[in-house]
Amino acid sequence: MGSVHMKTARSTLPDPGQVAEDLVAQLGSFRPKLVTLFAERKRDQRALNRALRERLPAGTRLLGATTNGEIDNAGMHTGSVVLGALGGDFEVGIGIGRDLHLDAIRAGGQAVRHACDQLGVRQSDLDPKRHLGLVIDDGFQNKKEELLLGVLEKNQSLVLAGGGAADCESLGGSAEIHVDGEVTSDAALVAIFYTTAPWAALRSHAYTPTGKSLTVTKVDDSGYIALEIDGRPAAARYAELLGIDPRELGFGNARGFAMYPTGLRVGHEYFMRSPFQPMPDGSIQFVNLLAEDTELEIMKLGDAAEITRQFFVDELPRRVKNPSALLLFQCGARAMLSAHNSTLGDLSRSFTHAPPSAGLNCMFEIYCGFHINTTLTVLAFGRAP
Repeated sequence: MGSVHMKTARSTLPDPGQVAEDLVAQLGSFRPKLVTLFAERKRDQRALNRALRERLPAGTRLLGATTNGEIDNAGMHTGSVVLGALGGDFEVGIGIGRDLHLDAIRAGGQAVRHACDQLGVRQSDLDPKRHLGLVIDDGFQNKKEELLLGVLEKNQSLVLAGGGAADCESLGGSAEIHVDGEVTSDAALVAIFYTTAPWAALRSHAYTPTGKSLTVTKVDDSGYIALEIDGRPAAARYAELLGIDPRELGFGNARGFAMYPTGLRVGHEYFMRSPFQPMPDGSIQFVNLLAEDTELEIMKLGDAAEITRQFFVDELPRRVKNPSALLLFQCGARAMLSAHNSTLGDLSRSFTHAPPSAGLNCMFEIYCGFHINTTLTVLAFGRAP
């Protein structure tokens, strides 16, 4: 059995060259095969990329994204650059798919094909026990579901985790991704790992089912607007199920969508697929594509900080032997809700229970073939005893 190791570094210095020098110095003699770079959006990403690559060992691959906050196993941060350096028993291919807004299915296929070509393996021959995928997209294009169709078209058994490159703006910002020496937007990267080390794609959210369900019975042409729920105007029916006024439904309201979102039940699991806001015409805008006659469960928010701590302390070691390296993709809404509930410090401290980690507050999350939200998705590696 193999091992994957991670060493992390974080810097808040302002100049790209100073940041790169600081980050690489923190790595010491560690020579990574892959570096992940998660940086606040307002920084000059191209200058940062160039400065870092000038200082990394030759042959080290690099991928990364702009953020709505950076994460390591010291907690959650803002205004910083977090670097995760991975070494050990793995190989990685990284592909990029372009023009996401024009044809996301094609972009997904293009990215995974290039990644597989670098590994010398056909997509259809990927081994679900040894190969796994990481996906980072320009989150503001809102094309995850189509993108995933392209990534998984030739091998639906490929396990994926990831999320969207982000900005400090919740819905109106812009984002960029890093692939080796290139920084771009309107694109997605797919990294395919081959490893003999323990690994898993995991997710954690703070919601439990209420026992109430609803059926989306009419959707507009965009696929994101629920016109009717249970055969009635969507906002009025949702509010009735919660026992509140429709004006209280908005994601920022204490008794609305943030506290009581929806989840899609898949077997014994729930995948969060939340409504975002009631519209003036009585419909509801969702952040995921909808299909008519889909049944969704109404969920209730719990203690996100404690559930996240339990995830790192209990679930992670059960799923991955000797966890030693995590890539983290946390929905920016989790941080927003924790700040609203005055528990942001508690949520940040929950990450101190994790092994070496690098990640970001992202623009919606990816788990296997699903676009989800208000969730922490994790790509975890372990080490041999």
